[in-house]
Amino acid sequence: MKATGIVRRIDELGRVVIPKEIRRTLRIREGDPLELFTDRDELMLKKYSPIASVERFAEGTARSLNEQSGYLAAITDTDCVLAASGAGKKAIAGKTVSEKLTEIMSSRRSYLASRAESGDVFPVTAEGEAFTAEIIVPIVANGDCLGCVVLLSQEEGCVMESFAVKLARLTADIIAGQFE
Repeated sequence: MKATGIVRRIDELGRVVIPKEIRRTLRIREGDPLELFTDRDELMLKKYSPIASVERFAEGTARSLNEQSGYLAAITDTDCVLAASGAGKKAIAGKTVSEKLTEIMSSRRSYLASRAESGDVFPVTAEGEAFTAEIIVPIVANGDCLGCVVLLSQEEGCVMESFAVKLARLTADIIAGQFE
């Protein structure tokens, strides 16, 4: 744990303000759920991710999606890539998602792009990576976006077929079903 040197007082209702710089760094937004942990005299806050609780399920799902589609498959929560399977997975596994991917998830709409068809293929992670085609399907349960299912290709001239879109949507529905 890293000390920040910031001290805050608790108000009469038991509230404490998390400084803007820390919220920005940890990507905590208004309305985000936080999980509380205690250990002796320490209190820790962690951004709550319901989808992270099924991480092993996400790993198996990504592996199965990769085998069925032939594309690099990834499952994310709203902050990072939880699981990835296929060629190129090291480029994205465990990394923070990009701002553009966060925007797509917030819109709760699927996104399909291919450079071969002059589409904008957005980076999945904040570090950016080179892919030529992608499918992004948000995972929505009870009206909340929990993350997304992503299929990616590095193959030149790749255009994702309709079966891959259907597989990604089915996968997102199955994961969302775990939370309804």
